[in-house]
Amino acid sequence: MTDPTAHPGQQAFHEYRKLLFSVAYRLLGTAADAEDVVQDAWIKWSAADRSQVADPRAYLTRIVSNLALERLRSTRHKRETYMGPWLPEPILTGGDASEAVTEAESVSMAMLVVLETLSPLERAVFVLKEVFDFSHAEIAEAVERSEAAVRQAAHRAREHVRARRPRFATDRSRQCEVTERFFAAATGGDINTLMELLSPDVTLWTDGGGKVRQAMRPVVGAATVAAWFAAIGTVAYQGVEPADMKAELVEINGGPGMVFSGLGRVIATVTFDFDANGRITAIHNVANPDKLQAIADGTARDVGTR
Repeated sequence: MTDPTAHPGQQAFHEYRKLLFSVAYRLLGTAADAEDVVQDAWIKWSAADRSQVADPRAYLTRIVSNLALERLRSTRHKRETYMGPWLPEPILTGGDASEAVTEAESVSMAMLVVLETLSPLERAVFVLKEVFDFSHAEIAEAVERSEAAVRQAAHRAREHVRARRPRFATDRSRQCEVTERFFAAATGGDINTLMELLSPDVTLWTDGGGKVRQAMRPVVGAATVAAWFAAIGTVAYQGVEPADMKAELVEINGGPGMVFSGLGRVIATVTFDFDANGRITAIHNVANPDKLQAIADGTARDVGTR
């Protein structure tokens, strides 16, 4: 990768690099694509006449937004023909996302799944306006649309997200408590405790991408989902025997989650949605090895909005 610290203009780019990754990741849902977009933005920034740039933050965000939109449009068909449920690429998080509720929600698996149902333009407008607080005029320049078109897209996106985002949330300490109990029950094969923690109509989404064996359709219902996780401690999972499997609690996408590993590799991540009482309403299980590199790297990302 090109080193931005060895080039004129590197200071401004380095200052906003975390912001640029944060924008790109929310727009694309994959860390690998977001990194590629940030690198491409550096190339464009290096070649630009920066003497004419009055606001580097806005200028760099515009570059990243356009690059991400191009990539999102080109990958749309691939995601529509994906084998089984498509889930975002999980990342370890730290910094602002773990401290600010709104920032944590905006990078959560649940929100990224909802954003996936927007058009590329609506997704870009929603992220830039609702998460990063850019003005409609700034967004219009960034996505090369009229301000009126941006306002319309923003309205459609807000309504769409409002209708599909999780209806309830619970406080962070309660989420952590439930996750810890779920962790102990799943690794111990305690199906009764798992049943207590799950909402009756809980849904499990599993993403194997056709690379590893996973459910091709959502698994629905507390009894079925509890049985699925209770088996982790008793049967081999992706060729890893229970005795060789390691599970740990970590922060994933701004909330408590679980990482399963064995035989020198990460084999899956698990994250949760909760209702107002702290019961688990949805579980996102990513096992596609192509989506686990960011977790395997072990580096926590600061995906804050500044």
